[in-house]
Amino acid sequence: MITYIFQDWKSNQQNSRGRFLMVLFRIASYYSRGGIVSLLLFPYIIFYKILVNFILGTEIPHDLKAGKGLRVFHGQALVVHSNTVLGSDCTLRQSTTIGNNGSSDSCPVIGNHVDIGANVCIIGDIRIGDHVKIGAGSVVVKSIPSYSVAVGNPARIIRQTEPQLA
Repeated sequence: MITYIFQDWKSNQQNSRGRFLMVLFRIASYYSRGGIVSLLLFPYIIFYKILVNFILGTEIPHDLKAGKGLRVFHGQALVVHSNTVLGSDCTLRQSTTIGNNGSSDSCPVIGNHVDIGANVCIIGDIRIGDHVKIGAGSVVVKSIPSYSVAVGNPARIIRQTEPQLA
């Protein structure tokens, strides 16, 4: 359980707020495993929602599927829908919204090593590939292939790179 809770610790070096948020999130997400754990952690979920959602102004649902190494810079006004899937080593910044388009519950699936700038909206049943960078202020409503850089409203791909071979 300790390894699970601290899986984002190294990714948030020199980012104490990010470390704090990620530890709170991972403890809360442990609740989603069900069984006796859910009963024991129920009071914590209430604490988590009050502290993270209302006081800190960050909406990272406890049942969000997020890979290890999640980084959150600042976190204010960050809203992520619980049906969203985040890959490993993703970076989220302030004033970002990730969720559905209102006509269905389908949410984005975001790959590994994705860097999302500040004030970005990623909306709808779309896929963001691995190793993608999304520039600040972008509005993403279409899928983005791996190894791309996307910017603008609506977001458009301005560069695609080749995978780095080891």
